[in-house]
Amino acid sequence: MKRILAGLADLIFPPRCIACEKILIDEEHHSFCCDCYDRIGFVRSPVCTQCGIPFAGKEQEDHPCGECLTGKPVFTAARCVGRYEEPLLSCIHQFKYNANIGAGRRLGKLMAQYEYPAFRISDYSLIIPIPLHLKRLRERGFNQSLILAKEIAKQHHLPVDFMNLKRQVYTKPQVNLGKDERQANVRGAFKAVDAGRINGEKIILVDDVYTTGSTVRECATVLMKAGAQDVAVLTLARAV
Repeated sequence: MKRILAGLADLIFPPRCIACEKILIDEEHHSFCCDCYDRIGFVRSPVCTQCGIPFAGKEQEDHPCGECLTGKPVFTAARCVGRYEEPLLSCIHQFKYNANIGAGRRLGKLMAQYEYPAFRISDYSLIIPIPLHLKRLRERGFNQSLILAKEIAKQHHLPVDFMNLKRQVYTKPQVNLGKDERQANVRGAFKAVDAGRINGEKIILVDDVYTTGSTVRECATVLMKAGAQDVAVLTLARAV
């Protein structure tokens, strides 16, 4: 019955490309048409083994970048699907700022099914989305990171904890801040409500975009202090 209803829905409301809204004949490219899919700057090896930043030379092996060698991050690995540029950029904006929740779920499925360099989601035991402050949550109406996290969790049969990591300080948006300003802006902004639910867990932090890494580093620090065994970071896109 579900398949019949889904088929009828596709006839009435045919699936469209997330980026250009072209009608899709099939969804073999994760809800993108062939043209838009081919334009995505997928991040593949070689990447930094820790922060996941891509390297230019394709003949290299994965290795730590200079920044991670001089200042090792708290998280053990950070990975993303693609570069924060078109068409992913406009898809994220449609999802995040225009409340296109359907597109968000489809982007979450892309994150869940992507083959990340030297990283397996199944190696982890818990997924935690980057939280929004209650004030911003009320303004936006949803947490984009939670929607992505739920799709990843569904595909990999992992639990999602969206109550334990809290943003206790209302911070100004990071978008127009430099690296040092971003770090100062989120310092002390997060807390773990119940360390007992964190202790010993191997956690994946989920967010939509990795820019300087200030937010995920702060969250990873809080979770490690609460007793997490391991913290990794998974984002849809990365500003490179």
